[in-house]
Amino acid sequence: MNNKLRFEKRIIQISMAGSTLFMIAEGIMAYITRSSSILMDCIFDTADLIMIGPFLLLIPLLYKPVTEKRPYGFSQVESLFVIIKCSILLGVTAQLVFYSVQIIIKGGNHVNAGIVAAFEMSLSMGCIVIYAILKHYNKSFSSPSIKADLYMWKIDIISSLGVGLAFIAQIMLKETNLNWFIPYIDPSIAIIMAIGFTIEPFKMIVEGIKSLVLFAPKMEIMDHIRVVVNKHFEDYPYTVSFLDVIQTGRKAWVEIYIKSESDIVKISQLKKAHDEIKKELRESFDQIYVELIPESFE
Repeated sequence: MNNKLRFEKRIIQISMAGSTLFMIAEGIMAYITRSSSILMDCIFDTADLIMIGPFLLLIPLLYKPVTEKRPYGFSQVESLFVIIKCSILLGVTAQLVFYSVQIIIKGGNHVNAGIVAAFEMSLSMGCIVIYAILKHYNKSFSSPSIKADLYMWKIDIISSLGVGLAFIAQIMLKETNLNWFIPYIDPSIAIIMAIGFTIEPFKMIVEGIKSLVLFAPKMEIMDHIRVVVNKHFEDYPYTVSFLDVIQTGRKAWVEIYIKSESDIVKISQLKKAHDEIKKELRESFDQIYVELIPESFE
């Protein structure tokens, strides 16, 4: 568990270092070029970076064992953290949309398309490198917070590449009848980026709320657990009558209610089935707890 803790801290630290570097670069370029799209990237990354610091303090708590006082450990705190983080990002995005709309109303924004395009394409390449590193380290991980962080890097890649291509297109528009639209390209791109940014954080907030109030996980997760459980009970004289699954943060609890074909329940069989089910489910869940609960026929 300590190895996983150090491993996760390393992932967050790499992400934090990359975010800091790109935030500074975007801030400088936003000041030089007066570009709304670069400014949006900068503020978005700043908001994300602010949330990384508190999460570094939260990580050790997520590896503390469950107790009678805290039956779910601190896993619900992680769900709350994801909700707060995504809510802040949505709030920042809404402010930037308002700012971009004001620029359009005032007649648009003239920027040096060549400089912006070159910067954004370079930024996209840098984001791809960081994302690939984090993705490599995260292969054996199942953390909602790390997944949220990976999503932010994926968005940075797509947005930087999109903005770079858009400003390359702006250069090509200079000698056409559409050159009147050039001042509106920068704020329009910022608005389009903002709309795209809101989709996944909104989904994460919904999932975080469900996790926080201990709703059952998504149907595909339930189906996966059900398939694994039924497969391992095929060779035993028991039938699964009910599955009770709770997933909050990175932890999942699976209670399997079983019925016996007779009044006899062999502990050795249940232990073997329990170990088999838990071993397979660990491939899909970072921290999972499995309980087998025999019940009698009425």
